[in-house]
Amino acid sequence: MQLCRLIISRTDSIGDVVLTLPMAAAFKQRYPDVYVMFLGAAYTRDIIECCPFVDEFVDWTAISKLPEQEQVEKFKALNAGAIIHVFPRKAIAKLAKKVGIPIRVGTSHRMCHWRYCNRRVNFSRKKSDLHEAQLNLKLLKPFHMPAMRADLEQVQQMMSLVPAQLDFDAKNQLDKKRFNIILHPKSKGSGREWGIDNFSHLIDLLPKDKYKIFICGVASEREKMGDLLNKVSDDVVDLCGKLSLAEYIAFIASADALIAASTGPVHIAAAVGIHTIGLYPPIRPAHAGRWAPIGPKVKVFSVDKKCNECRHTTFCSCIHSIQPETIYRYLETIR
Repeated sequence: MQLCRLIISRTDSIGDVVLTLPMAAAFKQRYPDVYVMFLGAAYTRDIIECCPFVDEFVDWTAISKLPEQEQVEKFKALNAGAIIHVFPRKAIAKLAKKVGIPIRVGTSHRMCHWRYCNRRVNFSRKKSDLHEAQLNLKLLKPFHMPAMRADLEQVQQMMSLVPAQLDFDAKNQLDKKRFNIILHPKSKGSGREWGIDNFSHLIDLLPKDKYKIFICGVASEREKMGDLLNKVSDDVVDLCGKLSLAEYIAFIASADALIAASTGPVHIAAAVGIHTIGLYPPIRPAHAGRWAPIGPKVKVFSVDKKCNECRHTTFCSCIHSIQPETIYRYLETIR
């Protein structure tokens, strides 16, 4: 196949990006000489640049702010032979066609792709039982790649992040004699949350001579942590808003475990290979079958029931009903 330069376009959030990166690995395994570019949002740059299978990050946030003609010039300069629209954006699809990218791949379920894409893959994310990462790989069909039918074990082999070295000051926070565990309670509204009260109860259960606890999140979430930050001490460290994304990735990779609901850090933790505890509601399509983290040390907790009661509410009684004692007992088996 005469393909020299490829754009993978996914301009949404961190977790979605992590579950898209196996596409880059699949291309490099099948076509080692292909130059892989990842078109993403500016704030996801650090995670994309940790992927050894991506050759260049392309900042859509910056390009989107340019006048139309300058956008065209920027896209032309990429000299791409193909673009895969993993996260559909009409503006990007239109731009890719305008500059004449020869192969333009999208799903057949988006109207704009019928106008701007010349390779359309027929599948529905909404009705599928496949994992998000497997659904992404289906978009490889026009390139005749075996990875498009990968099972989750094969996807895991394509999941790789190589963080930068951890800053000395941050590394000094970790305790070699204890189990260093990161709690990431909030999700910036991207998913159903376990609840501050459950995280607080879990902290009370964890023996401080065995565990060192780090509470993490973005700065804007600090005020929503409530009583959780009242537990900060020599054994419970508040790192909310104190690390850049690159620093946080490196810190996660250096810790022993991370606990979070369906949000970016849970996918980062799984990809770098530390113990990852994911907390999920049973409701579709937010359930673990679609969005669980993928890695060698992943454990997912959910409740076994059909849930539609909280589909239109922010509070989810199902995920909230997962008992902190259950998480504590699991931690004791891996510590």
